[in-house]
This record gives sequence, structure tokens and C-alpha cells, in this order.
Amino acid sequence: MDQKTTAFAKLATPLDRVLGADTAKAFRALDCETLGDLLRLLPRHLMAGTEMTDIRSLIAQRRSGDEYVALVARVADFERKRGAGRERLEVRLTDGKGTLTATFFGQPHHLHHWESLFRTPARGIFAGKLGWFNGHPQLANPAFVIITEQGFVGSKLAQKVASRVVKSSYVGLYPQTAKLPTWTVAECIELGLGYLEGVTDPLPAWVQRAAGVSDLLWSFTNVHTPVSRPKFEAGVRRLLFDEAFAAQVAMAYRRADTATHTARPRLPRADGLVTRLDARLPFTLTPEQLAVGEAITADLAQTRPMQRLLQGEVGSGKTVVALRAMLGVVDAGGQAVLMAPTEVLAQQHALTVTGLLGDLAAGDLLSGGTGTDVVLLTGSMTAAAKGEAVARIASGRAGIIIGTHALLTRGIQFHDLGLVVVDEQHRFGVEQRGALADREVRPHVLVMTATPIPRSVAMTVFGDLDVSTLAEIPAGRAPVTTTVVDAVLRPAWVERAWARVREEVARGRQAYIVAPRIDKTDGREGAAVTELADQLGAGALKGLRLAVLHGRLPASEKTEIMARFSRGEVDVLVATSMVEVGLDQPNASMMVISDAERFGISQLHQLRGRIGRGSHPGLCLLLTRAEAGTAARDRLEAVAATRDGFVLAQADLEQRREGDVLGLSQSGRRSTLRLLRVLDHADLIALARDIADQVVARDPGLTDAGIADYVADIEARAATDLDDAA
Repeated sequence: MDQKTTAFAKLATPLDRVLGADTAKAFRALDCETLGDLLRLLPRHLMAGTEMTDIRSLIAQRRSGDEYVALVARVADFERKRGAGRERLEVRLTDGKGTLTATFFGQPHHLHHWESLFRTPARGIFAGKLGWFNGHPQLANPAFVIITEQGFVGSKLAQKVASRVVKSSYVGLYPQTAKLPTWTVAECIELGLGYLEGVTDPLPAWVQRAAGVSDLLWSFTNVHTPVSRPKFEAGVRRLLFDEAFAAQVAMAYRRADTATHTARPRLPRADGLVTRLDARLPFTLTPEQLAVGEAITADLAQTRPMQRLLQGEVGSGKTVVALRAMLGVVDAGGQAVLMAPTEVLAQQHALTVTGLLGDLAAGDLLSGGTGTDVVLLTGSMTAAAKGEAVARIASGRAGIIIGTHALLTRGIQFHDLGLVVVDEQHRFGVEQRGALADREVRPHVLVMTATPIPRSVAMTVFGDLDVSTLAEIPAGRAPVTTTVVDAVLRPAWVERAWARVREEVARGRQAYIVAPRIDKTDGREGAAVTELADQLGAGALKGLRLAVLHGRLPASEKTEIMARFSRGEVDVLVATSMVEVGLDQPNASMMVISDAERFGISQLHQLRGRIGRGSHPGLCLLLTRAEAGTAARDRLEAVAATRDGFVLAQADLEQRREGDVLGLSQSGRRSTLRLLRVLDHADLIALARDIADQVVARDPGLTDAGIADYVADIEARAATDLDDAA
């Protein structure tokens, strides 16, 4: 086997083969399943022998909950105390500026032994859970190693780490868990480094020079056993570049491949379905909608397949733009697919599309009609219904096909597939949209997202697509007011929230109530939809028509609930966040989000976008128990302060990893962006894109084994996302 291939093969080695099954299982909590994952687990802090951890900063960064931490500190003083029938030893740790209490519980002889260790001026590494007691931070029973002039006190692994500190070389303090203290993580990484001995760098020498990065093995070594900060930083830069380059080179080859394929030009008729739809729309298209529509029409007229991303502010009218594109393709004799990530969203799209089309959704062009047949195909349909839908698709009678990833199955035959529209693209992998496009004559592809995307993110995640943006909200949309309600300090305001719901219903309007989980069985914290609905139905909202919507309901029941809500037969829809996209009910004027701190900024913005879609002013109340000044509360205040989705997307990316924001980490799926922060590393991403284009120009056939491994690795991750989604 080629040595370059060996490097990637070794990095893909499952951790149980390197560390053993039990230790590998413990590392899953740190999102490490392969040797490569382990070696890309960067230290949170890099300490020299004379440095201390900034205790104040450590505490400030972790106010939102308990977390395992490691720090280097001195023992300032200690005191033995008694409470709740047992003794404890409280040790005050300091870095010279801030302090942190470490509390030790144990038998009297244990406490006496620890006191003897702390009597002399002692410096050490302490690792444990940073929690909160009576409003004050503390470490509870931390593992530790004390560094003295005579040597070290602690486990052998801890002593090994401490020996590097006392010699004034550098030591990394790693993310850790109860089962994996920082010194155990360091020891496992050192073992993993030995496993890579002798491998050759998969990155060609000319790429290394162009990027200004170091050798891969050298970089891993200097990240985890550094002798200087500059070498550590050089090692980190190489790992960051690898992540950026893998994504960019994969997309560069995709762009090159797309350019070699042909598509059938799809030219709409001047008096066709698009014109008829425009004439029956109850609103006027915005200048932005018309401009984006013209760009899409121009793409559809080409002999090369369109690859375009349509990102739009919540309520900006992306669906209408996509529908006009689909009708243009149907006008030209082709078929158009609208693919959604969930059945609920697919069903809602079917309702929206047929509602906009009206009588244009009756009949089909093949049989001489003036409209087009709209077909819904999802995985939960009965065999008979699915068979009928598949037959209508294969015959060409169905001009518009709406569904989920069930459309990717091999049993589906299209009569003449001309356009694929993928909604909420960030919930699909690159591989998923490629699955529909993988045919001799490629269909055109339009992907949509309601999560506004900064340019650096678009370049990283959607780099194989042209980008169009809808930022303008159509005229006639009502304003929406958002207010944060402190459920702890203002319990009366919570009761007032339910009274406001009753008032809105009394005016003939409808409301959403959103909670973060379904019921108590999921083991998570926060309000539960089923319990909240029962509580409100028997109390504050008694007498109103309530319905419950969540992901565990049968597909037919979810469809019926949405249809009843759309018909106005339900006053209040109590639901999980599954309503964040797709639902379009102009009569809904109010939303109450319980335990709103459990949601991210972009998700809250999407949820809020379900109201104010008609002429009625909207009110969104964010109920929270998060304390003022915490990161969770800051998120809510940011949402309440603006309706600008692009501003909120930027704030969300600054607080969270891109995989979470873009949906890549949902349902246990892991983002391919492990180290890279697209806002912080935009210049490195741009450099990687330029070099990736040079790679394709030099090697259009992808003959370099090392580059091929980069492409294969990220494509494999995308394929895993596809399997998870299916």
C-alpha cells in the first residue's frame, strides 16, 4: 500500500484497536472514535512550567453549567469543616489574582493526608468538575498532582505530565471527563502518536509550500508535545489547513465535474404556468424575488446544470421563487422535485404548493391539461399510495414531486427530471443532493436555506454553489415584537403570557406554544410538550382547542393536525421545534417558547418566523429560567433585539460551532468542521480554496494518491450523514 494512503488509513483506525475497547468507549464522550479524532483533540490550554491558569477567565467561560476542567494553580490556604454529618477539606486555589475553592470529601485519615500535602507552598494540576454551590464555583473532589522541589505526589500518569511542567517545557491541558482526566488523555495521545511512526505526509510538497504549513507528523507531535509556543501554533495551523483544504478540494473537484456534464435547457413558455401563477398570486412579488427568479431562469436555459444556493430571510418568499422555477421546468416538458428533510416539512410544502396553484394543480400537460399534477411521496405512505405515486412519477403525469429522502431510493424512476430543489440544504450532506443528480443528463439543482449564511460559511459548506440572497420581507407582512420573560423573577408575567394567548384566540387568531422536548422519557431537561399541553388544557387555556404536534406521532396524524391548524380548527398548537420551518399560517399571531434558553439563536429566529406572516401583528414571548448575564440569557436578548437574520446568524456563529448552527450536528451527526471556525479562519479558508483550484488545474484526473485520500475522507463523512438521515 502507498505510504500516503497509509497515513489516512492509520488515522481512520478505530480507537479500540489503539487504546483497547474500554478506554475507546470512554473517549466517545469527547467525540473521538478514530485515531485521527484523538490526535485532533487539541489542548484547551497550553501551559509553561511557570504559568498558572487564569482562574477568573476559566470561571467566566463556564457559567452555563457543570463541566470538567483542568488547571494549574497554587494552594493559598485550606480549612477543615464539618457539615451534614461529615467532614470536608476546603482548599483555596489561586493564580495570584483569582481564587477557586476545591472541596475534598473523605475519611479523616484521607483529609489528614491531604492536609500534609498542602501545608508547604504547593503548586499543582487539579482536574475535576467545576460546579456551583450556593452561587459560588467550586471543584468537587478533584484529582490532582502536587509539584514540589522534591518531586511529585499523584498518579504515575499525572507525575509524567507534571514532570514536563516543572522542567519549564510545555504541557497541554485537554478537554476531559470524569473517566478521562487530562493526564490520561495526554497519555493516550502519546500512545496514538507512536502509532503514526513512519507515515508519509499525504499533502504534496508543493501544496505545503504554497500554504506555508508544516509536515503532518511533525505538526501532530508539536501540538501535543510542544517545546515552544511558535511550534505549537505552527502545528495547529497545519491541522486547521487540512480541515479547510479537505472541504475545498472536494468541492473544487465537484465544480470541475459539474462543468463536464450536460443538462437539458429548460425554457418556460411566455404564456405558460409561471405567467398563470403570477396572475393568481394574492400578493406582488418583490424586486428581489423577481431578480433572483431571472437569475434562475438564465441558469435553467444553459446546457450545463445549474448549481445554485438560495438563502433567504425568514418570510422572504423562497418557496414562491422555487415554485416559479419548478413551473418553468414543467412548462418545458420536464419534471421538478422538491426535497425536504422531514415528512412534516414535505407535507407542509405540498399544502403550500397546491394552495398557491389552486386549479393549476389539477390535470397535467401530458394529457392536454393546463396545469400540473402535484405528487407527495414520503417513506411512511402505505404501499398502495406509494405505488400510485411512483407510477405517476414514472409516466410523467406528475410535473411536481414533493418528498423526503425517500426520493433518493433506487426504485424511483423519473420520466424527465429537469430540476431538483432541496429545502433546508444544511440538513442534508453534499452527497445527498448529488445522489439525485448522479445521472447521465444532469438535472439542474437549486438548494434553499432559511439560515442566513456569512460568506465565509457559504464558501466552506456550499463552495460548489452559486449564491443568491433574499433579504427583503414582502410588503403586507406584520411586525413581530419579541420579549424575554424571566420565569423565575417574574412568575406573574408567565401567567400573563397565557392570558395573552386567550386574548389572541378571542380575536379569532391562533397561537403556537413551543417546548424543547416531547415528554420526560427522553432524559433531557426543559418543558415537555405533552405535559405542558395537559397542564394548560386543564388550567390557563381550558376551553380552547389545543392540539399537540411532535416527531413521534404517526405521519398521518401529523398531517391531519397540520391540516386542522391550517383550516383554523385548532386554536393553539403545542409543539416541539419541528414547526420551525415550513408551516405557513397567516392567522397565527402569537408564539410562546417555553425554556427558550434550550434553543439556539438561529432556531429561535426560525421559530419566530412562523408568526406575523399575515396582516396581524405578531408577539413572541421567550420564557426562560436563565440568569441575566449568562451566555444563554445573552442569546435570548440578542433575538429580542433584532429581526435581522443575518445579524443573528453572525452572533450565533460567534457563540456556537458551525456544525450546530447549520444543523450538521443534529441527531448525533458530526460536523466535518471539527477544528475550523469559519469566522476566525476566513483567510485560511480562502487560501485553501485558491490552492484547491490549483490542484484541480494541475491534476484534473485526481491521480495524486494523497489528494485523493483527502477527497475520499470528506466524501465518506458526507456519505455517513446520508446513511444517518435515511
